[in-house]
Amino acid sequence: MRTTASRTASLLTALGVLAAGCGTVTAGSDDADPAPETKARAHEVAEAWDGSPAADAWRKGYYPMADAVQPPEDAFHNEDDKKAYGRQNFELRGDLPDSEQREGKVTWRNGGSLTLPLMGAREAYKTVDRTDAPAPRLVVTGAKLGETTLVTSRGPATVPAWLFTVEGYDTPLKRVAVKPSKLPEPPIGPARDTAEGLWELNRLVETAADGRSVTVLAHHGSCDDGPAVDVLETDGSVVLSGYVVGMKDGPCTADLRAKKVTVELDRPLADRLLLDAFTGRPVPQGNPDGPSGSWS
Repeated sequence: MRTTASRTASLLTALGVLAAGCGTVTAGSDDADPAPETKARAHEVAEAWDGSPAADAWRKGYYPMADAVQPPEDAFHNEDDKKAYGRQNFELRGDLPDSEQREGKVTWRNGGSLTLPLMGAREAYKTVDRTDAPAPRLVVTGAKLGETTLVTSRGPATVPAWLFTVEGYDTPLKRVAVKPSKLPEPPIGPARDTAEGLWELNRLVETAADGRSVTVLAHHGSCDDGPAVDVLETDGSVVLSGYVVGMKDGPCTADLRAKKVTVELDRPLADRLLLDAFTGRPVPQGNPDGPSGSWS
C-alpha cells in the first residue's frame, strides 16, 4: 500500500499568523520530514484502521463531514444576527409541524443510499436553539420538511432536512433531519499520554469541496507559538497528528486554546478515513462558529 507523509505546518507560518493576532494557520506540504514524535504513532493508527472491520462499518454508514446546520444563504444581515446564530440564541414565534414520516433516506451522489430514523421538527429546533438569553435573537416563524446536500465520509449526499423560516431572511435555515450512524469501535486505543508530543485535535471544521484540504481546530497552550498538524496519507486513511511549536519556559496559565489549521492533501480525501493520531479515532466533526456539530 502506497503511503506518503509530509510536514503540514511550519514554525514560520504559525508565527506569522499569531503575530497578526487572528486568522487560520495554513498547513501546506513541504519538503521537510514529519516531526519525529508523530510519525510512528501515525503509522500505527493507519495500519490498525486500514482494512479493518471498523473501517468497513465506517464506509457503510452515514457520517457527516460538514455541519448539520446551514444558515440562510443571505446570512447575515447584521452583527446582531451573526451573534445570535453563534450563540445559538433563537426565539420561536409560530407552530412547528408534526411529521407522519418516521424515516428519511440519505442518497449519495456516487451511488448508494441509507434509510435512517427521521428527527422531528421540534427535536431539530432544540438542537439549534440552545441558549435562553436576552437579545439579540433570531426569530423562527415556521418549518417544513425538505432536503439539503452536504459532504459525508462517503462523498456528497442529499439528506432530509428541516427548513426553518427565519424572520427577515428569504431563504431558510436548514437542519439535517437524520442523525449520524453509530461510530464503530476503534481498532486502536488512544495514545498513553502527551510524552510523544501529540495533542488531541478538537474537531473538523471544514472539508474543501474538492476534498484536497481539510480544516481542523487544533489545541495548544498559553506558552507556545501555536499548533501544527502533520499528515500521513495512505490509500485507506488520512492520519492527522496535532502538536505545538515553540514551547516556552516560565509561568503559564493552564487554559487550553485552539486555532484553525488548514491541511493540504496530496489527493482528495474521498472515502478515506480522517483520523486523529492521538485518539486513534475519526476526527469529530463540528462548527466552532455556529450551532451543533454533526457527530462526536
